[in-house]
Amino acid sequence: MRMGLLALPLVFFALFFAYPVAAIVGRGLTDGGHWQFGRLTAVLGDPDILHVLGFTLWQAAASTGLTLLVALPGAYVFARFDFPGKQLLRAVVTVPFVLPTVVVGSAFLALVGRGGLLDDLWGARLDTTVWAILLAHVFFNYAVVVRTVGGLWSQLDPRQEEAARVLGAGRFAAWRRVTLPALGPAVAAAALMVFLFTFTSFGVVQILGGPTFSTLEVEIYRQTADFLDLPTAAVLTVIQFVAVLGLLALHAWTVRRRETTLRLVDAARTAHRPRGGGQWALLWGTVAVIVVLLVAPLVVLVVRSFAGPDGYGTVFYTTLGSAASADSTFAVAPLDALWNSLAYGAAATAIALVVGGLAAAALTRRGGRLMRGLDALLMLPLGVSAVTVGFGFLITLDKPPLDLRSSWWLVPLAQALVGVPFVVRTMLPVLRAVDGRLREAAAVLGASPWRVWREVDLPMVRRALLIAAGFAFAVSLGEFGATVFIARPDHPTLPVAVARLLGRAGELNYGQAMALSTLLMVVCAGALLALERLRTDHSGEF
Repeated sequence: MRMGLLALPLVFFALFFAYPVAAIVGRGLTDGGHWQFGRLTAVLGDPDILHVLGFTLWQAAASTGLTLLVALPGAYVFARFDFPGKQLLRAVVTVPFVLPTVVVGSAFLALVGRGGLLDDLWGARLDTTVWAILLAHVFFNYAVVVRTVGGLWSQLDPRQEEAARVLGAGRFAAWRRVTLPALGPAVAAAALMVFLFTFTSFGVVQILGGPTFSTLEVEIYRQTADFLDLPTAAVLTVIQFVAVLGLLALHAWTVRRRETTLRLVDAARTAHRPRGGGQWALLWGTVAVIVVLLVAPLVVLVVRSFAGPDGYGTVFYTTLGSAASADSTFAVAPLDALWNSLAYGAAATAIALVVGGLAAAALTRRGGRLMRGLDALLMLPLGVSAVTVGFGFLITLDKPPLDLRSSWWLVPLAQALVGVPFVVRTMLPVLRAVDGRLREAAAVLGASPWRVWREVDLPMVRRALLIAAGFAFAVSLGEFGATVFIARPDHPTLPVAVARLLGRAGELNYGQAMALSTLLMVVCAGALLALERLRTDHSGEF
């Protein structure tokens, strides 16, 4: 049964991930049909490449640690506290995660660069330091920690920690010995996702790093698009692939040592109003962090979207519906990119939920090395260059029976590749925490496997399923690296439209890019808030 559940995920990844990536790497490392492995040593012997590799690892580790430090208190606040405006604040936290990286990079440059807010207030700049990159990464990934860790935290029975305190343990000791081990798999999953996103960071480093800082992803893009050096880009892709495999193996080993069966309860029973000065201080401190770190860049985008050539107004918004205002690479009005992104995102989310849900269900019952290996392999799309995936789509999916060059589904398929790991990593810790004896009891009473899933697993994982759907939709809206190569001119996505507008000179193009980004923020926040109000059983984090 387990292999039957894995059949569709394996076919999906073989056709739309392994095949395109292998094809592009093969073209870069072969010459006349012969493998040229000497290119590996030649590239690795380049001091500049070694410097890029070292910086990539360092900034990813620093970004992950800083994100956990800043976001874990927020995960506790959203999981355990009930306060006015919680739904709105939850939506605000998630909005940065869907923004195109090129737009956020420009926003942070306006905040910490020359003539930015920080420069105006204190005469200080961070755009020439690595701190701008690290802060931008925290901006992006704050929601990953809050949603992934907070989703499980809110379902942990607080009476277990209270029992430890009754037996004499202090508040911190009870948390460290009871709650922290239970949160271990979720924290590890969140840390892995943050590390992989920052390890493959592209738009943020390209804009804020300038000529000083470069990650492997930026270098792959430069070698491919600027220098047309496919062999070097292929070698860098292999290096990135091997590094990610090692990280995933380490993560799988860590999770296996820390996972345990948890006692999960309804999240509505664990949240309460803050009590005492300490809890109120933690709540307001979290709100202050969200305002300074997450809201301020968004405010910059909104202000710039209304700052027209003749003062503040709506000129940038009113011109979005006109195709005449678009550059020659557009066949439609810029506003159409918004509707395209929503349609693509919905389709990609459906694909990711089916593929990722089946994979998570199959991996729930721990197996041997094969299952552990498949668990790690499902995360690879987060660690392999999106540029490589995009080029791979172009050179492989162009012949029958996989001739998808003119198919509308080409973009959702590429976006779903990034959404599936989120579905698996979000659902798997909760699925594995369900007591297996419940499934066994239902089976003994005559329930079919489908009924066992529907009546035992589904009520427990419904919350994780909604979180997974929200993450899959969010990453689909903001995906840029692969989509920029495969989106047709008459069906551009929002990040592609923004990037094209930012790449052209002129105040109108820049203002339209800010206006499109603002519309994306409004749509995302509205959708998340509507879902919060529609849910009646308090089972979903989104």
